[in-house]
Amino acid sequence: MQDQPSVVELVGAVRDFLQNVAMPQLEGRASFHARVAANALGIVQRELETAPEADAREQKRLETILDRDGTLEDLNRELCARIRNGEIDLDTSGLSVHLWETTLTKLAIDQPKYSGYQKAIQQSSE
Repeated sequence: MQDQPSVVELVGAVRDFLQNVAMPQLEGRASFHARVAANALGIVQRELETAPEADAREQKRLETILDRDGTLEDLNRELCARIRNGEIDLDTSGLSVHLWETTLTKLAIDQPKYSGYQKAIQQSSE
């Protein structure tokens, strides 16, 4: 059993410190680097929160498309090979949905405030 705080909470606390305490006291290059560090910690935090469930969904989609079991890494490698070899394309059942869902998940982790991502999320909820 893990004691509190969790890894996600620790990363969030450091990010909050950088944003709310350190950055207001810094100027110039140090302020820029603190902002970059805070953004990187935000990505790490979202990855920790999102990746396990998102990876499981991605693996399931790939297993369906490729009609076989395997690790996420192996399945992605095979997907790329089959696309490259022309064995599958956007007409393949489930591929376009898989690519869209994978892209949205990556944006949710990396750039959740990106306007294109926000628009896509809004359209999908309508």
